[in-house]
Amino acid sequence: MSDILRALVLGIVQGLTEFLPVSSSGHLEILNALMGGGDVLDSDFTMVLLVHLGTALSIVWVFRADIVLLIASVFKKDINDPQLQFVGKVILSMIPALIVGLAWEERVEALFDGGIMHIGFLLIFTGLILWVTPQIQNKDGGINWKMAILIGVAQAVAILPGISRSGMTIAAALMLGSGKREAARFSFIMVLPVIFGKIILDLLSGQMTINTQNALPIVLALLSSFVVGVIACKWMIQIVQRSKLRHFAIYCGLVGILVIGLSFYEVI
Repeated sequence: MSDILRALVLGIVQGLTEFLPVSSSGHLEILNALMGGGDVLDSDFTMVLLVHLGTALSIVWVFRADIVLLIASVFKKDINDPQLQFVGKVILSMIPALIVGLAWEERVEALFDGGIMHIGFLLIFTGLILWVTPQIQNKDGGINWKMAILIGVAQAVAILPGISRSGMTIAAALMLGSGKREAARFSFIMVLPVIFGKIILDLLSGQMTINTQNALPIVLALLSSFVVGVIACKWMIQIVQRSKLRHFAIYCGLVGILVIGLSFYEVI
């Protein structure tokens, strides 16, 4: 596969699966297996890093008005300001993922190596969560402090490849009594510090390299993940509001069964 085609594929896959409840990490690992396995994604470290940056920037674009208000609230320092409290809840929601990332980093990374049969089972698990979520009685509450930490736990669980981060966090928010739009809003904004933090750490590691020979594929990867991410983010908000998560429950279940079958017969 050429560098340009690989860049477009990675960008489109990341842009779609970061927001749609189908597990971006799981799909990237499946894509890796289809492209030959081994160190295909590792060799494209810079490209993978930038497609994540592209999806983060797409969240910033879609929620730009909200983010401006949130940043302004930090400088006002009014503890009674709902916007500043929202920032605090986002920070609180990061704690479980940070604990998991720091305490079990090597074990989590090991799940991204070798076979992908476990990804199939985790996709089926994601599908089951998405299937039962629409049955939850519609409520219109906000996100309180207790909900923030519990949604953060759901995000930490979604570190496992095959479990959808957006699916788990939105499902958790809805189960805890959040309104649909607020569940989607909190789910997408809460991941920004995690993505940008991970990008900064990866940059500091010195693994990122850009030269004139791979500049075009890298730009294409960034742009494609951003553009597709904007579309997918807006689409996911509509999906949550219309309670259409079961479509993706079926998709995750079918892909999970397919991955398990192909892995069992050592096709991938």
